[in-house]
Amino acid sequence: MNNAMVVGPFVLPYSLLLSFAAVASTLYVGKRSGRKAGIDVESELWHTLLVGLVVARLAFVWEFRSAYLASPLDVLDIRDGGWSPTAGFVGAWLFALSRQGQLPAAKKALRAALLTGTVLWAVGAAVLSVRPDTGQELPALSFTSLEGQSVTLAEFKGKPIVVNLWATWCPPCVREMPMLHQAQVDRPSVNFVFLNQGEAADKVGAWLQARKLPMRNVLIDANKQAGAAFKQRALPTTLFFDGGGRLVSTRVGELSAATLTEKLQALTP
Repeated sequence: MNNAMVVGPFVLPYSLLLSFAAVASTLYVGKRSGRKAGIDVESELWHTLLVGLVVARLAFVWEFRSAYLASPLDVLDIRDGGWSPTAGFVGAWLFALSRQGQLPAAKKALRAALLTGTVLWAVGAAVLSVRPDTGQELPALSFTSLEGQSVTLAEFKGKPIVVNLWATWCPPCVREMPMLHQAQVDRPSVNFVFLNQGEAADKVGAWLQARKLPMRNVLIDANKQAGAAFKQRALPTTLFFDGGGRLVSTRVGELSAATLTEKLQALTP
């Protein structure tokens, strides 16, 4: 399942594009409705959207609080993509409703704007959740282990599989590697596979040894076959497959412990 759009060097998840579309439609409808009524509701809409974003983030943090307790500053790192959209929309609506008493003239415009954005997001989320499966499965590729043995991805079927595309020169790859190593230790029911992109085995082995990361299933993808097969150019990219080798979801960019937990929960209900 391809859940992102590639635009030049950028990879944009469809969920993010949907959120942008919902926000843009909310602002557009609010501005037009307010102009017709002779009032300016744009600043009020921005406040409402900000409240929604904060609530969406806090709801996600609360749901995966055990992961954030180990590293509290990660709460501020919104690059991990940890949001609870439903909670955000509820928070935005409650804030807007609470403001209507103070701004009676803006009531219609605010409601029209929020309703438009909410409907667009709900319909879009429903479409994304039931999009036809593209049929992408674990490709029939083989790689070389650090010990020089040939290993095929098919060997990992039978358990859920997490495939991480990474390189030692990639800063976000480096930052997430200790967390992924710990996940591999804590979750023996999941096969974690680390496909290094284009580096020599001795260099990768020395890098892992220097950082005391005795990771299993580290394979060398010398020709970057995986990136081509998965149509992914950005690093790091992490792909989540079910036990049958069918692609369930993709995360482009650095994972936090919380977002990894979220993905694994969906993978192993």
